[in-house]
Amino acid sequence: MALLTYRPIGLTVILLCLSGLGVVAVCQSRTTLDQLRQQINQELAKQSGVFAVAFKDLSTGQELFIREHDVFHAASTMKTPVMIEVYKQVAQKRLSLADSIPIKTEFKSIVDGSSYSLKAQTDSDTNIYKEVGTKRTLASLVYDMIILSSNLATNLVIEQADAQKVTQTMRELGAKDIQVRRGVEDSKAFEQGLNNTTTAYDLMVIFEKIATGQAVNPEASKAMIDILLDQRFMSKIPAKLPKEVKVAHKTGSIKGVSHDSGIVFLPDGRQYVLVLLSKDLKNDQAADNTLATVSELIYLYVKG
Repeated sequence: MALLTYRPIGLTVILLCLSGLGVVAVCQSRTTLDQLRQQINQELAKQSGVFAVAFKDLSTGQELFIREHDVFHAASTMKTPVMIEVYKQVAQKRLSLADSIPIKTEFKSIVDGSSYSLKAQTDSDTNIYKEVGTKRTLASLVYDMIILSSNLATNLVIEQADAQKVTQTMRELGAKDIQVRRGVEDSKAFEQGLNNTTTAYDLMVIFEKIATGQAVNPEASKAMIDILLDQRFMSKIPAKLPKEVKVAHKTGSIKGVSHDSGIVFLPDGRQYVLVLLSKDLKNDQAADNTLATVSELIYLYVKG
C-alpha cells in the first residue's frame, strides 16, 4: 500500500511506498516553479495592495517574475544605485572614499533650485544631525546610507555622485527603467511627480551584477556586498530565514510602500537574487509579514 505524507512547510510531498513488511522506497516530489508561483500569489492575495516579485537562482538560472516591469516609487531602494555610482567614480579616480564631506542639512530642489532642509524627526538616522558643521568621509556616508537608510547621508552622497550619472550607470548595467532623479525630501519635486522610480526586474539586474562581480569590478562588488550584509532593517527578506542564511540587501519604505531587494547566500555556497516591491498598501506591517513569508517560500524552494 502507499502512504502519502506532507511536510509542514507545504513545499515537499513525500510518498512512502510500503510493500509487505517494510518500506521499499521513499519518493520525494519537489515543488515546481509554477507551484511556487501559485503559493506566492495565494500569499500576496491576503493583502490589499500591488506587489511585484523578481527572483533569480544564480546557480541554476531559474527565474520567477510577477509584475516585474511595473513601475514603483523607489523609496530607499534607490540608494543601491547611488552606492554603485560612487564606487564607479572611485574606480575612475573622480572620487575617493576618503574624501571629507561637510555635514549640512540644506539642499536645493531639482525643480527651481530653491532651498529645502532635512530634519532628524523624519529620518531613520538621527545621530548624523548632531554632526552638522563637521565633516565625514564619503565611505562612512555611503555605509550609513545603506545600513541605516540615512536620508541626510544619501543627499550628501548624491551631491557628490550626481543623480543623472547614477541613472546613466544603471542603463549601462542593463537596468532600463530605474530613474534616480533627486535626493530625499524634495517636496516640490514630489508634488510634480519627479520621483525616483524602479521596477523589480531592474533591481534584480543590478543585484545580479553585484553578486557576480560585474558592478564596477569584482573588488567594488565585494565591498558593496560587505556593506549590504550589515543592513539593520530585517523585517522582510531575512525575517523568516534561518540565521545561517545571509542576506545582502537594501530595503525601502514610505507610507503605503514597502520594498526589499538583495542577494541571499545559502550556507552551501548557492546564491539567489530576490526583489519584493509593494504599493497601495492598507497595512504596512501586515504587508511586511507577507513579504517575509514570500521570501521564506522562495528560500524553501531553492533549498529543496
